[in-house]
Amino acid sequence: MKILIGFIALLFSTQVLSAQELSRAIFQTEKRFEKMVAEKGIRDGFMEFLSPVAVMFMPDATNGREAWKARPASPASLTWNPIWIDVATNGALGYSIGNSQYRAKGKDDPAVVYGHYISVWMRQGDGTYKAELDTGINHDKPASEPIDWKSPLDSGKEANPDRISAADSSISFYQKSEEDGAASAYKLFLADDVIVLRQGKLPAFDKKAANLLLKDAPKIAFSKRKLFTEAADLGYVHGPYVMSHKKGVEIERGNFVQVWKLRNKKWVIVADVLIPLPAKAN
Repeated sequence: MKILIGFIALLFSTQVLSAQELSRAIFQTEKRFEKMVAEKGIRDGFMEFLSPVAVMFMPDATNGREAWKARPASPASLTWNPIWIDVATNGALGYSIGNSQYRAKGKDDPAVVYGHYISVWMRQGDGTYKAELDTGINHDKPASEPIDWKSPLDSGKEANPDRISAADSSISFYQKSEEDGAASAYKLFLADDVIVLRQGKLPAFDKKAANLLLKDAPKIAFSKRKLFTEAADLGYVHGPYVMSHKKGVEIERGNFVQVWKLRNKKWVIVADVLIPLPAKAN
C-alpha cells in the first residue's frame, strides 16, 4: 500500500528558552484567549488567537478564522482550562489539552455542554503563539475538572539532531490500522502518557486507559495523503478517516488529529482525536 506523506520542517531559529518557560508562554496565551472570549465573545476571541491558516472542523476541515469571520456574534459562553501543555525543544510548535464548558445562552445558562479540547500552537515571528489547529469533543459531566496544568517530564529533552521524521516513522502505524485493525496499531505506537479523545466518551489520560478505550476499535483507514508539520521532537497531522468493520462495512467517517513526539529516537503518539462527521440521513 502506497502512502503519500508531505513533510514540513520548521527551520527558523527561536530564542533559547527552557521548556518550562515555553510551556508557560502557551499557558499565558490560553488565558489571554479565554479572557478575550469572555469580554468580546467567542467569534472575536477566535479571530484574534487563530493563525491565518488555522484549521477547525465545522464539521469538516476549514479555515477557522474565515469561518468565524462569516458568523454573526453570539451570546454563548465558552470557558476552558488547560491541563496538559507540551512544546517542541526548539519552541516552534506546541500543543495544549484541557477541559471546557459551553453555555449556548450565556454565562448564566444552566444547560452546560462539557468537553475536552486540543489546540496546536505555532510560534510566530514576533515570538508569540497562535493556534494552528483547534478542535475538541463533548461528553457527560466529568467527576472532576482539574485546574492545574503540567507538562511531560521529558519536555525539551530531545533535539532530534539526526532529523528522524515522524512522517516516515508513522507509515507502519497507518498500514497496520487499515490491515489489522486500529486496536493493534495503537498498542504499538501509543506513548505511556498519551491522551485520547473520543466523541461522547471521557478522555483516556494514559496508555492503560487508552488501550481499554480502544480495545474494540475496528479498522480505520486514515487518509493516504498526510501533511506532517514537524519541529525538532514534536509533530502533528490531521486528515479524513473512514472506520469500518472487518468485513468492510463502513461505520463512520470523520477527521483525525494526532500529535507525535520523539522519544529515545522513536516517534510515538502523545495525543489522538477522532471527530466524526454527522451521520447522513437515510
